Amino acid sequence: MSATERNIEERGERKSLNFIEQIIEEHNKSERFNQKVHTRFPPEPNGYLHIGHAKSICLNFGLANKYNGKCNLRFDDTNPATEDVEYVDSIREDVHWLGFDWQDREFYASDYFGQLYDFACSLIKKGLAYVDDQPSDEIARQKGTPTQPGTESPFRSRTPEENLDLFERMKNGEFAEGSKILRAKIDMSSPNMHMRDPAIYRIRKTPHHRTGGAWNIYPMYDFAHGLSDSIEGITHSICTLEFEVHRPLYEWINNQLVDHKPQQIEFARLNLSYTVMSKRKLKELVEGKYVKGWDDPRMPTICGLRRRGYTPESIRNFSERIGVARRDGIIDLALLEHSIREDLNRRASRVMSVLDPLKVTLVNYPENYSEEVKAINNPEDPEAGTRNVTFTHELYIEREDFMENPPKKFFRLSPGGMVRLKYAYIIKCLDVVKDDHGNIIELKCEYIPESKSGNDTSNIKVKGTLHWVSIAHSQQIEVRIYDRLFMDEEPDGHKDKDFKDFLNPESLKILKNCFLEQSVNTVDLKQRFQFERKGYFCHDKDSSVSNPVFNLTVPLRDSWAKISGNVN
Repeated sequence: MSATERNIEERGERKSLNFIEQIIEEHNKSERFNQKVHTRFPPEPNGYLHIGHAKSICLNFGLANKYNGKCNLRFDDTNPATEDVEYVDSIREDVHWLGFDWQDREFYASDYFGQLYDFACSLIKKGLAYVDDQPSDEIARQKGTPTQPGTESPFRSRTPEENLDLFERMKNGEFAEGSKILRAKIDMSSPNMHMRDPAIYRIRKTPHHRTGGAWNIYPMYDFAHGLSDSIEGITHSICTLEFEVHRPLYEWINNQLVDHKPQQIEFARLNLSYTVMSKRKLKELVEGKYVKGWDDPRMPTICGLRRRGYTPESIRNFSERIGVARRDGIIDLALLEHSIREDLNRRASRVMSVLDPLKVTLVNYPENYSEEVKAINNPEDPEAGTRNVTFTHELYIEREDFMENPPKKFFRLSPGGMVRLKYAYIIKCLDVVKDDHGNIIELKCEYIPESKSGNDTSNIKVKGTLHWVSIAHSQQIEVRIYDRLFMDEEPDGHKDKDFKDFLNPESLKILKNCFLEQSVNTVDLKQRFQFERKGYFCHDKDSSVSNPVFNLTVPLRDSWAKISGNVN
């Protein structure tokens, strides 16, 4: 049971069931599957998982948990030309990181290649499958259109004996790729194009990542998927909405060949604004070096989100929040960003870091003196406690926190103006130091000794509070400011333009002259922080003791409206 469900239960409320849960409840009442719920997450290992897969993972494992059932992890590895053990390993890591465990139920479609071959032979013997010698373009032409029936293949009347012989010879590698396929014999006039004698086996002479060169033929996804579900005892085969038109074929194949018949149920896939979710397009970004790998923090991949600093809890909460829909729609990326803010607000330690430093010298503070001031680690967590931050004669503040000629209602520092340095003292700007080019390089200020936080007797009222670091007691870090990868809400929704035309040139800014308070342990790569007044940050995997690197996970507020010009 999730934290949200527990909270609802504690309040005595009943959470409404989504439509998949309603179907399962009806099945349980009718004893269709003997009140068993057995789901599966079935990725094809041809790329890295993304946030859309995370929704499916949470749904399939979540349903199994809710109904005391089981969920398998099954790799649908039926296309050796695009699959790799690298993707298998990454998928395992992502599912575990999200907090789910398939125990001993890790399966592969390739586990069933022998059974699937036998199933295909059974269809042939029943007169329900045949070997077609036509090229793929001719087969596609003969399929017809949704409003016009297709044309039967001239090879459709082959005898079962002839088809069995040809199919075995295909398996033995006697024919070239593309020269023959095995098709189901269903109905060339069906209004559903997927039922017009679909291909169920094709010749592939590419070594498989698990079976090597043992097979020269491989089952098509539509043939292998439903039968694999049946072999594993799956009760509810949860698919995304594009498989709705495939369901009649899923059921036809199982009806012909197996006794256990799972129920396929379709739900709307996750579409996020300002994001592309196609594996093919994500691969294009990686191979074209538009991003720095599958785990680039700008990518919607699970490994990219993990590197950026997202937590598994935030992604699970996001998946629960958006729910399960029957029809496709677009979820605002801001909702995902809200989920990580909400989570990190509770768990992230507050620290002070200056990303664009401007030197401040306190002319009346002793040069060789320092003192410790108490800083709150997390106001949202009473157990987080406090830490000591060193205050000295020379400090850094953010350059944007000073203006020489400020507008009205500018409550930060200006000539003659006063602000409080957080956890420390009120200071007053006395003088501005510039270089030979007129650039401001230093502020001369004085501090008010009696204004120390927690013991302020100065009676001075200021409207601005600034974060800061001591120059002598801070560490230089590299900060990578990540923004949305695309500038358009639907980058792949334009027929006349390439989705890469909408790439955001400002999606990554690298700042090397940043300073972080010395109290932060830059070795603990799992820790996440809120840099005061800036946003949430985490260590990057490239971070080291000699070169600490921090990624911006998410700003404190959604700044996209300002960036894109869509100010409300």
